[in-house]
Amino acid sequence: MSAHDLQEYVNGILAGDRNLLSRAITLLESKREDHFALAEEIVQAVLPRSGGAHRIGITGVPGVGKSTLIEALGMKLVGEGHRVAVLAVDPSSAISGGSILGDKSRMENLARHEHAFIRPSPNAQSLGGVGRKTRESMLLCEAAGFDIVLVETVGVGQSETLVAQMVDCFLFLALPGAGDELQGIKRGIMEMADIIAVNKADGDQLALARAAVGDFNAVLGLLRPRSEHWRSVALMLSSESGTGLDELWETIQRHRKALADDGDLERQRQQQQTHWMWALIDERLRDSFQRHPKIKAELAEVESEVRSGKLSATAAARRLLRTFED
Repeated sequence: MSAHDLQEYVNGILAGDRNLLSRAITLLESKREDHFALAEEIVQAVLPRSGGAHRIGITGVPGVGKSTLIEALGMKLVGEGHRVAVLAVDPSSAISGGSILGDKSRMENLARHEHAFIRPSPNAQSLGGVGRKTRESMLLCEAAGFDIVLVETVGVGQSETLVAQMVDCFLFLALPGAGDELQGIKRGIMEMADIIAVNKADGDQLALARAAVGDFNAVLGLLRPRSEHWRSVALMLSSESGTGLDELWETIQRHRKALADDGDLERQRQQQQTHWMWALIDERLRDSFQRHPKIKAELAEVESEVRSGKLSATAAARRLLRTFED
């Protein structure tokens, strides 16, 4: 790849060219060394123009209506003059190589809007790899002029922590029916959430949604706040009808202002950057370890001995590390 290619990508992204932005993200996802090297140069070149977006993470169990919410909120925001990018962290891509968000038809109207950009999560060997590519894709989107980036966790589990570590505001989307809902939610997710929104609060679900909001707020009142300037709050909405959408957006904005006014937002981003750096170091070291010729020659035998119980995991790790360091 030439310097001309690099400049074409940089100029295009800074001009808001969605086609070049998409192609640059494809380079990030590529397993070819020359593609990834160019992608790294592009990210570095546009870095001074990144960081200006409001980064919002959205999680929730399958079927809770994340896509419907993102479509509704996204359309509201582009209607107000914002430019909205939607990215995803999808653990299934680390397992099957596919992406649940691969079909943009789940967000038809938003996908067609000229001020929106929707990108499925990239294929990767690990969830960490998916997270890294999502973070760098976010920087490219910001440099391209998208002032709001919505990061969706398509699956459950480790992806919530991953997304919480890359956004300014973490939104947990829940269903009506507080009793069952509270029993099924891990405390860790509750502690990460800045806002809990009970979705599908309409029709015969309205009373259940009100009760759920009350129960969530009661629990949130017992948890230690993530910031001394913001106590997490629960509210209800209906993504389908749009009821409560304005209140949700106002709450997200209040959260950002509360953190920004006292410097918490900047400190949070600085901590995320440091965490990101170490995550990249861990990933590169693991990759170098697994690619090492001596490790590749010995790994199958060591794994077989661990599986059969002939060698403890601790002893196996020590043996492989000694081989790597020699």
